[in-house]
Amino acid sequence: MQTKTFFDNATYTLTYVVYDPETRDAVVIDPVLDYDILGSQTATTSFRELSSFVSQQKLKLHYVLETHAHADHISASQLLRQRYGAKVAIGEKIATVQQTFKKVFDLPESFATDGSQFDQLLRDGDTLEAGSLNVEVIPTPGHTPACCTFKIDDALYVGDTMFMEDFGTGRCDFPAGSAAQLYDSITQRLFTLPDETRVFVGHDYQPGGRELRYETTIGSQKASNKQLRADTSREEFVKFRTERDASLKAPKLLFQSVQVNINAGRLPEVHANGIRYIHLPLNLFGPTDDIGNPIENAAAAE
Repeated sequence: MQTKTFFDNATYTLTYVVYDPETRDAVVIDPVLDYDILGSQTATTSFRELSSFVSQQKLKLHYVLETHAHADHISASQLLRQRYGAKVAIGEKIATVQQTFKKVFDLPESFATDGSQFDQLLRDGDTLEAGSLNVEVIPTPGHTPACCTFKIDDALYVGDTMFMEDFGTGRCDFPAGSAAQLYDSITQRLFTLPDETRVFVGHDYQPGGRELRYETTIGSQKASNKQLRADTSREEFVKFRTERDASLKAPKLLFQSVQVNINAGRLPEVHANGIRYIHLPLNLFGPTDDIGNPIENAAAAE
């Protein structure tokens, strides 16, 4: 089993093609559709690079695996589905995420919140057969309810559950996120695996300007992850993560990404005027009155 890595500099996202060099069976994990926030324009540069590798290697792509509904990049899963016939799969708790954000975006009543936009919903203990590849599904909620880690051979693909040791773990302040759940996911599901188990992370933010890194081991994480080691208590982690998250700004592509990704990577439908629209809630994190005055100050301003 081999892993080909693609890095999107704009969102610090890592996409993986995992394949058997003998049978050419393959899966793709967390593909990126490029998006320019200023022009509100998508592009397929990252997809074309990924697709070129898949085609040149003559891989048989069975699945596009989403570790969760990403809040920092739009998924290119539907492009891969269309070109290669791959199934798009995600954790079954995507339904919880859809229910939450359907209200936030005021999506139409017809928008399903049962995960049916995806080809396959993944449950704890499922094993996907992708030709000669066996993909074990390990739910690791906390960052979002639908987060899953994928174990293929001796390697874990953990998405935003944890990052390289010098950066830590995923944030837990999104709707239905939970620092306590993330602690349990890591310590009870991942840290119990052999120390030599390889770990491939979903992002690398290159702290201090260091070079790109994306592969580590369970043993290394247990020994030196700056936020959650094997000897870190649940109370200590939850306190740290909660305080840390309260200081973070929302991801710059939060609304654009989630709105598309909960729909399995499908863009919004074209309106009668021939244009697609992404809905952006205004002042969601700091409500105001009709002229922009913060609600808590509105009475004083009258």
